[in-house]
Amino acid sequence: QYMSDTSKMIVERIGETDQRYLDGNSPELALERGDLRLQLVTLSHNRQERLHFLHEAIAILEQSRVEFEEMPMSMYIDLSLQLAKAYMVYFELSQDNKFALITQQILKPLAHLNHGDVYFFLAYASIVKKELAFTRYWLDKYIKSEQLDLELLQQHSAFNSVRSLDWFKALIHSKTH
Repeated sequence: QYMSDTSKMIVERIGETDQRYLDGNSPELALERGDLRLQLVTLSHNRQERLHFLHEAIAILEQSRVEFEEMPMSMYIDLSLQLAKAYMVYFELSQDNKFALITQQILKPLAHLNHGDVYFFLAYASIVKKELAFTRYWLDKYIKSEQLDLELLQQHSAFNSVRSLDWFKALIHSKTH
């Protein structure tokens, strides 16, 4: 089967990081191992392959969030966001709302930390579950955060259904003017 140079490099890197894992795990290593697998998910055109790497990424990230007694909060947030991203990719592949619910369960406990990416994924999970009040609530917090990516917000397909609504236009307008 044909594999791109990028895929080959990622697979090599997975081999290296998995070897390092055998010598001992760390939150940073888990984050990299999860990320490499998520990169393969986006590169692969084979559904079974995508699901395989997705399951691996989720297992690595789920385990790492509970495995380490102590880690900096920023690392815990990064692992949680990576895990939420994995579950939302799973949602995109399956269109099963349970993955949006899992994302909400992962990130809601972190919402008090005022991290924009947490708000973005909570808004994303809310909109796919057709929870418009929550979508608006989380987007309102996201638009005020330091992590705001206006282009992402304006282009992400999940928000197509609310783009024409007055509150969404006002939200965007508040940042573009």
